[in-house]
Amino acid sequence: MKFVIKLFPEITIKSKPVRQRLVKQLRQNVQVVLRREFDEIKVRGFWDKIEVVLRGSDDPVLADRIAETLQRIPGIANILRVQTYQLEDIGQQFDQIVALCVEAYKEEVRDKTIVVRIKRVGDHTFTSHELEKYVGGGLLRLTDAAGVDLRNPDVTVQLEVRHDELYLVEKRYEGLGGYPIGTQEPVLSLISGGFDSTVSSYLTMKRGIKTHFCFFNLGGSAHEIGVKQVSLYLWERYGVSHRVKFVSVPFEEVVSEILKTVHHSHMGVVLKRMMMRAASEIADRMGIDALVTGESVAQVSSQTLPNLRVIDTVCQPLVLRPLITMDKQDIIRLSAQIGTEEFAKNMPEYCGVISDRPTTCAKLDRVLEEESHFDVEVLNRALEQTRVIKIDQVMNSSKTAADVEVVHVPGIDDVVVDIRHPDEQEKSPLSLTNNRIMALPFYELMGRISEFDPSGSYLLYCDQGTMSQLHASHLKGMGYEKIAVYMPKS
Repeated sequence: MKFVIKLFPEITIKSKPVRQRLVKQLRQNVQVVLRREFDEIKVRGFWDKIEVVLRGSDDPVLADRIAETLQRIPGIANILRVQTYQLEDIGQQFDQIVALCVEAYKEEVRDKTIVVRIKRVGDHTFTSHELEKYVGGGLLRLTDAAGVDLRNPDVTVQLEVRHDELYLVEKRYEGLGGYPIGTQEPVLSLISGGFDSTVSSYLTMKRGIKTHFCFFNLGGSAHEIGVKQVSLYLWERYGVSHRVKFVSVPFEEVVSEILKTVHHSHMGVVLKRMMMRAASEIADRMGIDALVTGESVAQVSSQTLPNLRVIDTVCQPLVLRPLITMDKQDIIRLSAQIGTEEFAKNMPEYCGVISDRPTTCAKLDRVLEEESHFDVEVLNRALEQTRVIKIDQVMNSSKTAADVEVVHVPGIDDVVVDIRHPDEQEKSPLSLTNNRIMALPFYELMGRISEFDPSGSYLLYCDQGTMSQLHASHLKGMGYEKIAVYMPKS
């Protein structure tokens, strides 16, 4: 099984040394990501492509799984699943090419219109158009194709001729685009778990930027757990080729101090300035030159241009705002595409700084006057208590409320609750003969706990057991005693 990875077009217009560096990084990223899931993978980098070869299998289901993984790696324009053939003299072997196409496409083109598209690389005695006409004519003669349609065909037969090799394209998949992660300097993304911050983090990852996460906890362990979950999801899905950090800053005392010392009209702006001060300090410790936020002009009161200008005066690092001119509906639509919409919709909110008449045109002098009443030691304590965690260990670091039992074989009356993300449920369905299975993603669990029968017995299930143990522990701490974890023996 072979895949040909085409480069994001902006990579191909770079100077030779820059292009070589980008392609080398992309090859390394592809290799790291694929080897986490698949054995016997070989990855090779070339000037204009990357090839992935899986030895010993032509399983189409496995092929789609590999392609789906490749589609989440930044830097890839598209992926072609191909069959390759070595031809000594392609110019003299048109009939052999036709025979290969007939064998591969005869069922797919039955009673359908076709068009043949060929891309060539190298010197040949024929043009792409000549080979297209010959192969198209052969398919019409030797299959039950309905005819040729150059504009809106039912089936497009794709071939590539690269010097003396023929690539017969079995399937084409669209890639993510962008640059390979690791080719740009790192950033620290301020993430709250909502629509905006998750999408802005995704966009920097897509642009090839190694993106660390920084969360300001305004009060509530459930919110922190939710943000850890979505951060881990984003990293595993789009940035797993590089290790990053999750930074958690306890801001409850900062919020309390603002409520006591700052006029209600300026609370929101002062809170953002305190966050940016803390984030700037953390970024400096980590050697990071830029912060990322999910702000969009005029979306809320603190995001007017005058307020953003006042907020930015406390920042030493560059502040990147990928969503600055995006509409909210476009942001929500993109969050649905990348898989963070359900996280955002179910994310607990714990913001205690809410003003009934917030300023939309803050003046720096007035803001400095308000901040003069703020005890700066409160902010310093928050920075001292900041925790930095490796992203792949982020859920292990969450505090649990109670120990839970792990069950390998469910009882006849146990209800098994599959709390995995719907994508994972669909990819690998849980199957049990004697037990009811309840599909309830973890981000909906707390909001739908009332659906549980108080007298029933429930086992939470996820692939690794980490997420299920975490949620089962919290439910037990809330008084739900008949909660355990289902972990099948491997």
